[in-house]
Amino acid sequence: MTKQKPAEKSQGIVRRQPLEDILSDRFARYSRYIIQDRALPDARDGLKPVQRRILYAMQESGNTWEKPYHKSAKTVGNVIGNYHPHGDSSVYDAMVRLSQDWKMNFPLVDMQGNNGSIDDDPAAAMRYTEARLAPITGMLLQDIDRDTGEWAPNFSDEKMEPTVLPARYPNLLTMGISGIAAGYATNIPPHNLTEILDGAIELAKNPESKKLYEIVKGPDFPTGGIVMGREGIRSAFDTGRGKIIIRSRCEILQGKTVDQIIVTEIPYEVVKSSLVKKIDDIRLNRKAEGILDVRDESDRNGLRIAIDLKKGAPADTILNYLYKNTDLQISFSYNMIAIVNRRPVLLGLRQALLAFLTHRREVIRRRSVFDLKKKQDRAHILEGLIKAISIMDEIIALIRASRDKADAKAQLVERFAFTPVQAEAIVMMRLYRLSHMDITQLEQEFAQLEAEMARLEKILAQPAELNKVMIAELREVRKQFPAPRKSEIVDEVEAIVIDPMAMIPDEPVMAAVTRQGYVKRSSLRSFNASGVQLPGLREGDEAAALGELRTRDQLLVFTDRGRAGLVPVWQLEESRWKDTGMHISALLKTEPSEQIAGVLVLRQPVQGLQVIQISAHGQIKRTDIAEFTGLKPGRLTVSMKLGDLDRLQTVTVSDSTRDSIGIVSRQGMGLQYAVSQIPQSGMKTKGVKGLSLMPDDEICAMHVLKDEPVVLLAQDGSLKRLRREELPELRRPARGIRLFKQVKTRGYAISDMDCLPLHESVQLASQGDHSRIRAAEIPLMTPASTFSRHTASLENGHFLQTLEPLVNGDWHEEGDQPLQPSLFEEA
Repeated sequence: MTKQKPAEKSQGIVRRQPLEDILSDRFARYSRYIIQDRALPDARDGLKPVQRRILYAMQESGNTWEKPYHKSAKTVGNVIGNYHPHGDSSVYDAMVRLSQDWKMNFPLVDMQGNNGSIDDDPAAAMRYTEARLAPITGMLLQDIDRDTGEWAPNFSDEKMEPTVLPARYPNLLTMGISGIAAGYATNIPPHNLTEILDGAIELAKNPESKKLYEIVKGPDFPTGGIVMGREGIRSAFDTGRGKIIIRSRCEILQGKTVDQIIVTEIPYEVVKSSLVKKIDDIRLNRKAEGILDVRDESDRNGLRIAIDLKKGAPADTILNYLYKNTDLQISFSYNMIAIVNRRPVLLGLRQALLAFLTHRREVIRRRSVFDLKKKQDRAHILEGLIKAISIMDEIIALIRASRDKADAKAQLVERFAFTPVQAEAIVMMRLYRLSHMDITQLEQEFAQLEAEMARLEKILAQPAELNKVMIAELREVRKQFPAPRKSEIVDEVEAIVIDPMAMIPDEPVMAAVTRQGYVKRSSLRSFNASGVQLPGLREGDEAAALGELRTRDQLLVFTDRGRAGLVPVWQLEESRWKDTGMHISALLKTEPSEQIAGVLVLRQPVQGLQVIQISAHGQIKRTDIAEFTGLKPGRLTVSMKLGDLDRLQTVTVSDSTRDSIGIVSRQGMGLQYAVSQIPQSGMKTKGVKGLSLMPDDEICAMHVLKDEPVVLLAQDGSLKRLRREELPELRRPARGIRLFKQVKTRGYAISDMDCLPLHESVQLASQGDHSRIRAAEIPLMTPASTFSRHTASLENGHFLQTLEPLVNGDWHEEGDQPLQPSLFEEA
């Protein structure tokens, strides 16, 4: 951009400058401010500016641990008015955090009143609470009046404030702190005070010591817990960055009627009330079967969360699930950034302790210089007083002859060679000091001062002596504030292994699925007590399938839109048998008009089966069941591509390509052919033509044929049996033959088809009606005959599908018992 000369105006000088340069300059100033003076702690005293100002303001006003409490509002007002010109809420919030013992092992502020809670309850307003400095804060502020640090003018240039506190212990590592600045963030967990002091003492003796990591074991949180991952701790101590896992301390108790998981320690900065609510949500949503109740039983004696479990429920598996899906276990990432020499630096454990030790040595040096100066001044005065006492008669005469105090001082300096300071002390001395006792005390005080000055000069002259003083003071802090470890350190991160099925009690239940998509499970007690065979149905709906299953089974549901999805039985809403249950859209995202075409039951592992699907327009396909067992529960996937006017009619399963499949159309055309004639294909295909349909005809039923006779059900409720051989064996896609004699007065149409041995019964249902008919009661006829047995109440009915698990290419797992016929007998 072309530079232009400034244009003079009456209001001042206007400078033309690129916006990019202006923003860069302003943002650089802002960033520097929030990095150095707001968000990041100083590595020397471990405090942010607002925290340092709060502590100093309380010290300045005498609001210390050995004196009465002051209203928090008074402290906040002092801080805002003198040192921190920002909002009162930001100051009060910082003050409250300094008082919370679940955030800090040693709170720096002793607050009286409601200062919040681990449940994230807000503190009471500042006008209600009272506060004073905690005893350990004295170790941060001690010697602040002895020129131990730099001072700077406050925002109004009316007062001076410390830029760093003397800090007799490494507060940066023991307090724990987090903050976000421009381009920088810090996250330092609290550590054990005793370990940190021992580590500092070790480094004071030998900065290259290899024992540091043996002394400082890891973070120590005020809320306790189990810290896992020695490697993450070592990485954080070496580089300043590392990741650890914090796990709650839990105990499993076995009771007479219920089992319990008792939580007594939770991870750092986890909100207890939110944790309890999350566990309760898991219970309500039945994501972990077996949880009966969760209660917060915490009181003044300590934290306690009780989780009640069903007797015999897999407590270890449920606990692992809670570790993985709640804040019972969290990760914590070290990011140890602090201000060193006015710039942000990433510090490891050794660097952080060395920064403190360097600061502490400077504090001791400056304090020694300050003390030495004061003692030298006092010794100088004592020398004059002792000398004056030996010639006191002359001095008294000189003073009495003087015009005033100034004249007396001048003559003392001129006649006896006293210094002005000594002359001032002499003229101010009281006569009672002339006694023999006071002369002796002056001499003793002078001798003591000489010894102390020699000690201070030695400290200043010999670094080793200064180091001894520093180590002794660190040991004094350790003795005065003992700190037993609260968090347990575990070397390895324990992997969370969850067997989802292990959390589900393996219980027998009665399950039902309707055409309109209503599903439910009921206890066998509820089913037997209901006195009915069909579940509760909505008007216009009909039962599609029902049977006795186990909670660990899975339903493979097919819809008429050619989609399939897995639904675990344990996720079905448990309700009374007479209730309608829940809609399957709560478990699978179905469309409003989508209906159930078929249901299969999977019990792991399932292998060697072929799923055969056929549409109303005659498209048929065969797919390996392995493609369905891998579906993600809760999601519908295309299992057969269909035209806009077509729909999936039914689904069956074959365990061998040598099986024969029987197909019947609505107008009674039927045939059979080998399953091997149906090409095997993937899920997202439309299949091949399975039967040549006449106009206005559609597929109504399909069945894998065995040696049993075929039973046909007409729409008006009529029944007939055919030998299997009566269905012609043709090559796909033939039209087949008509399986009944058409009578003009009746106008038969096929509703459904089934196969069953002579000694078994067939279950029929039509909306709310149900009937059970033995195969022997249905006449055996030929295709040339009409229907015989008539069941008027089952008009537009169908054969009720019995839910039975498919296992390893067979219908029943070894040892499984099929449904008892008594479950379906008329009440």
